[in-house]
Amino acid sequence: MKGLPTTIDKLTTLQWLYLSGWSELKELPTTIHKLIAFQSLDLSGCSELKELPTSIDKLTALQSLYLSRCSELKELPTFINKLTALQSLYLPRCSKLKELPTSIDKLTRLQELNVCGCSELKELPTSIDKLTALQSLNLLGCSELKELPTSIDKLTTLQRLYLSGWSELKELPTSIDKLIALQSLDLLGCSELKELPTSIDKLPTLRRLYLSGCSALKQLPTSIHKLSALQSLDLSGCSELKELPTSIDKLTALQSLYL
Repeated sequence: MKGLPTTIDKLTTLQWLYLSGWSELKELPTTIHKLIAFQSLDLSGCSELKELPTSIDKLTALQSLYLSRCSELKELPTFINKLTALQSLYLPRCSKLKELPTSIDKLTRLQELNVCGCSELKELPTSIDKLTALQSLNLLGCSELKELPTSIDKLTTLQRLYLSGWSELKELPTSIDKLIALQSLDLLGCSELKELPTSIDKLPTLRRLYLSGCSALKQLPTSIHKLSALQSLDLSGCSELKELPTSIDKLTALQSLYL
């Protein structure tokens, strides 16, 4: 099948639609907006899909939108801000996606944003700080991104932050200490990262800190012992790291240490 029948708009009680792997799907019918009960739309692997219809902004009950591996998708429409019930937005490996619309800030119920492997994504909109319900931000493998916006400190509900593979990341913003709900910080392969900000010791709920492959990292902050909830610390492949701070013995919750 290469397309959905236009008569799909008669399925007004439809809540979930899975089209994953439709490699020849080029467009969605404009009548899709009549699916007023719609909660989840999975278009993963629709590699010929270049854009979403403008009528999608009428899907006000939509909670999950999966667009992973939509390799021809170059941008998200600005009207995505009308999807005010959206909680999960998945965009992994959308290899031609260059930016996120600034209007994304209207998605105030969004809990998960995944753009891992979007290798053409060059920056995050500063308006991302309005996503006050966000719990997970996956930027793994976004190799064109060089820094986090300082406004990220407004994401006080963020629990998981994935920055693995940011080969040009040189530092974290000192304001990272405002992420008071952060539980997992993934910096694997951030080969230009030379140090962690001392303010990292203000993350009271941090449980997992992954620094494997941070080959330029020369030392850990002596105040690392203040991460009283830390359970897992991965320092494997940190070839410039010559010693651990003596205060590391204060990490009484630590269960796993990888060197």
